[in-house]
Amino acid sequence: MSWGTELWDQFDNLEKHTQWGIDILEKYIKFVKERTEIELSYAKQLRNLSKKYQPKKNSKEEEEYRYTACKAFLSTLNEMNDYAGQHEVISENMTSQITVELARYVQELKQERKSHFHEGRKAQQHIETCWKQLESSKRRFERDCKEADRAQQYFEKMDADINVTKADVEKARQQAQLRHQMAEDSKADYSSILQKFNHEQHDYYHTHIPNIFQKIQEMEERRIGRIGESVKTYAELDRQVIPIIGKCLDGIVKAAESIDPKNDSQLVIEAYKSGFEPPGDIEFEDFTQPMKRTVSDNSLSNSRGDGKSELKFGGKSKGKLWPFIKKNKLMSLLTSPHQPPPPPPASASPSAVPNGPQSPKQQKEPLSHRFNEFMTSKPKIHCFRSLKRGGATPEDFSNLPPEQRRKKLQQKVDELNKDIQKEMDQRDAITKMKDVYLKNPQMGDPASLDHKLAEVGQNIEKLRLEAQKFEAWLAEVEGRLPARSDQARRQSGMYDLQNPPAVNNCAQDRESSPDGSYTEEQSQEGEVKVLATDFDDEFDDEEPLPAIGTCKALYTFEGQNEGTISVVEGETLYVIEEDKGDGWTRIRRNEDEEGYVPTSYVEVYLDKNAKGAKTYI
Repeated sequence: MSWGTELWDQFDNLEKHTQWGIDILEKYIKFVKERTEIELSYAKQLRNLSKKYQPKKNSKEEEEYRYTACKAFLSTLNEMNDYAGQHEVISENMTSQITVELARYVQELKQERKSHFHEGRKAQQHIETCWKQLESSKRRFERDCKEADRAQQYFEKMDADINVTKADVEKARQQAQLRHQMAEDSKADYSSILQKFNHEQHDYYHTHIPNIFQKIQEMEERRIGRIGESVKTYAELDRQVIPIIGKCLDGIVKAAESIDPKNDSQLVIEAYKSGFEPPGDIEFEDFTQPMKRTVSDNSLSNSRGDGKSELKFGGKSKGKLWPFIKKNKLMSLLTSPHQPPPPPPASASPSAVPNGPQSPKQQKEPLSHRFNEFMTSKPKIHCFRSLKRGGATPEDFSNLPPEQRRKKLQQKVDELNKDIQKEMDQRDAITKMKDVYLKNPQMGDPASLDHKLAEVGQNIEKLRLEAQKFEAWLAEVEGRLPARSDQARRQSGMYDLQNPPAVNNCAQDRESSPDGSYTEEQSQEGEVKVLATDFDDEFDDEEPLPAIGTCKALYTFEGQNEGTISVVEGETLYVIEEDKGDGWTRIRRNEDEEGYVPTSYVEVYLDKNAKGAKTYI
């Protein structure tokens, strides 16, 4: 089966067919190219998707990824990143092994096809030229024969005519002979050209065209075979990455199997457990027996002073109803004035007023009513989760519960130890370099490293002092926690609920936080039983609130109600709590005397105000 013998007369159709074959090959190249673009785009989108959901560095999201479910999700993101890489490999391999190779082959194929068909057209033109020569020789031979026949007839006519001279007859005879000779020459020329044409035509149809068509056939078969190889390569390139993609999927499955709900639940406990005991039950207040009222009309401080009245809270555990509130804050909340403060005296001297300014509170309220207010309103205490929103975090993390504080301190100590080790490694490296300089002075001046060594030594000393400070705080916290092994101290979230200082430290910072409120409301059905003396003893070791500034009394004020303090005009005292918007400022005269005065009666100078005094008038 040969195109040269079977399709000897289909030159034009073969030309069209081979051009169609090249178009098909170019179409396949375009298909593969678009596939590589899709793979690249898909890989890019997968990478962007993985990057989009990666945890941000130094953010809260990093803390969330200690849970096994989040770790599995992170592993999935990483595996998807590798999965995207395999699609990039497919695109690169298809581009290099199919698209580029086929594009080069198409150019070669076009050149070869052009050469073959140019050779065929050249053979066609040659045979057509021979045919034209044959036709021209044939027509000339035919014309000469006709002219020779006419010349012969004219000679015979002249020879038969008796009226024609002998000279005319001889002229006609010579003309006839000349025409016959021309006809014989044309015949010989025609015969020669005909033989030549037949020979050329035989070569054209039996040699030249078969050879050319055979080359075109081989070219076309190579093109078809090349397409088959490319399609096979196309599949193999996909097959090569299947094992790696399978490993990526296996990694995702393994990450899913590593999810441990119990472990995540334990991590939640360690992250958020405060360790405080829930409040006990609140005892029923029998108002039918006035002498057995829960709280007398006197203040809590008076109740403590005479030692006779009792404040009954809940149960045998002596649990604290308000574990987050300091003694000073609780006392001020129970006894601070509720009425608006009196206006400043109209006269220049408060002595002009017969009895001085009116007391900010004219009627006493029972302590039970105050507790009812506590039970029905949210105290201004920060939730643990909202501490980050309010103000700067104390250096010793005293705003956190004991166990959470211990973890933060331990983390800080570990970080400092790493920094110390890094500085020590740097010092060792500089020392070795100095030794090298001492042995080989041409390499450098040893004295040039003394300053760097001194600087590193200072850094190490500074870091050690910092580490000792945090270790002391850590030892203090661990001393308040229940006795256990060091490893358990590092891992457990339990801590001592009976140690008041740890609770007080946490409450102090919560109280000073500028915004937010503690969102876990206490139940109104709870009851607590504690003797008043025991309640006060819980806070005996509490340090007084620090002074935040000073104030000068503009007028004399006689504090006659619970929670207030008397001041004399011109007296200078310490401010321990600013006006919260109710018109009262909390001040201290000494460690034992503190209370509220009307803000309009004093001129306040806060330490944090660098521009001068802030006056409330």
